[in-house]
Amino acid sequence: MKATELRNMSAADLEKKLAELKDELFKLRFQHAINQLDNPHKIADVKKDIARVMTIITEKNA
Repeated sequence: MKATELRNMSAADLEKKLAELKDELFKLRFQHAINQLDNPHKIADVKKDIARVMTIITEKNA
């Protein structure tokens, strides 16, 4: 996910995307805990996407 794509989204869409990413992170952590996760690097990718979304939300609110 690119930051330019996120900047074109509305505030409501960003909040929705943030909720989706947090849910995905929870599921990935759960899969990792029970050793069913194929690609552990995906956790780091989702965390970075969450940080990007939160940064864009902060920029729009400032």
